[in-house]
Amino acid sequence: MQVRKVEIERVSIISSRSFEEVKAALNGAIGHPDLVQLGREIKSTQTYSDLESKIKCSLGRTDLMLFMELDEGEVIRKENNSTSPKIERFIVGNPLIMKEMVKYVPDAGTYAPVTILLDERQDGVHLTYDRMASLIASYGSPEALEVAKDLDLKVENLLRECAT
Repeated sequence: MQVRKVEIERVSIISSRSFEEVKAALNGAIGHPDLVQLGREIKSTQTYSDLESKIKCSLGRTDLMLFMELDEGEVIRKENNSTSPKIERFIVGNPLIMKEMVKYVPDAGTYAPVTILLDERQDGVHLTYDRMASLIASYGSPEALEVAKDLDLKVENLLRECAT
């Protein structure tokens, strides 16, 4: 068994907007493909160019798409019979970006797609993200690190946009 220590940089932005407004902004900025259909289309493509085209059609204006949305607060709300806490996890990414990192660092596949955590607290709505560059840095690949930094910029711009 091999163990690697990875240092994580966590970005958190606090918004004064409502949870619903922030969530709507996030959903409006990312693509929402039918992943089953997209998977079929990708498998049926004959060339990389066709595959790339299928994926690009599924991306939102931020070059990201939703892979999964998890309502992590639901169990607590049911336990307490209440309307809070509001905690949702959005798993977002872009297979073309992921491919570029995995080419150089196969372990990058354990970090991508990325998680954006949206949760409501007393001081506002928190948007939280673990920087991909911090996860990739210890692998020593300048190529993967550059791709990771570009992804971080996309995600952090998205978070700022949703927060304001």
